Amino acid sequence: MNKILLFVMATAASASFAATTPNNDTVAYKATVKQAEIDYKSAKAACGGQSGTAKDICIEQAKVARANSEANATMQYKNDKRSVQKAQTEVADADYNLAKAKCAPMAGADKDSCLDTAKSTHVAAINDAKAGKKMADVAQTGIDCSTMSGADKASCETKQKSSMAKDTVADSMITTKVKTELLAEPALKSLDVHVETTNGTVMLSGFVPSQAEVDKAVDVARNVKGVNKVQSSLRIK
Repeated sequence: MNKILLFVMATAASASFAATTPNNDTVAYKATVKQAEIDYKSAKAACGGQSGTAKDICIEQAKVARANSEANATMQYKNDKRSVQKAQTEVADADYNLAKAKCAPMAGADKDSCLDTAKSTHVAAINDAKAGKKMADVAQTGIDCSTMSGADKASCETKQKSSMAKDTVADSMITTKVKTELLAEPALKSLDVHVETTNGTVMLSGFVPSQAEVDKAVDVARNVKGVNKVQSSLRIK
C-alpha cells in the first residue's frame, strides 16, 4: 500500500500537465520528430555547396520541411489544442522566414511589397492557428463567446475557462487512478506504460512483455470509474 501511495503522490504533481497534452502514441511521435530532425540536418548540409541568398533560401526551405513534418506528427499522434496551435504557429514562422529570405535580394518598392505580402500572410496564418484553438474550446465546452462584447464576453470567457479547468482536473484524477490500478495489478509485471487522459478517453502507450499484458492493461484502464474509452498504442517488447 505504501508503494501505491508514493506512486500516486509522485504522479499527482505532473498529472495536470499530462492531461493537457494528450498523446496517442508517444513512441511514434518521438520517432517521427527525430526523423524530421535527421532529414533537416541532411537537407541543410546539402545547402553547403551554395552561397549568398541561394544558400539562405535553401536552409529556410529545410526548416519549413521540418516544421511541416513536426506539425503532421503533432496532429497524428498528439492532437491536443495547445500542441496543434504551437505546431501551426511554428509552420507559419518558418514560412515567413522563407518568404523574407526570398525578398532579400530585391530592392526598393518591389522589396517593400514582397515583405508586406510576407507579413500579411504570416499574420493570417497565426490568426488561423488561434481561431482553430478557439473553435476547439467551443466544441469542448459548448460555450461560444465570439458574438459577445464587454462585460458579457468577459463573463462568458471566465465560464469557458472554468469549464475547461474542470475537465482538466477530472482527466488528471482519472490518469492518476489508472496509473495506481496498473501498479497494483499483479498480472502486470512491467511499469513501462504511459497513461494520458483527455475528456475521459484514456490513452495507453509504451512497452509490455506480452499481448496478455496489453489486454490486461486495457482491461484495467477500462474498469476505472470515469473512463469513457481506452485507446491503446502499447507495444510488445
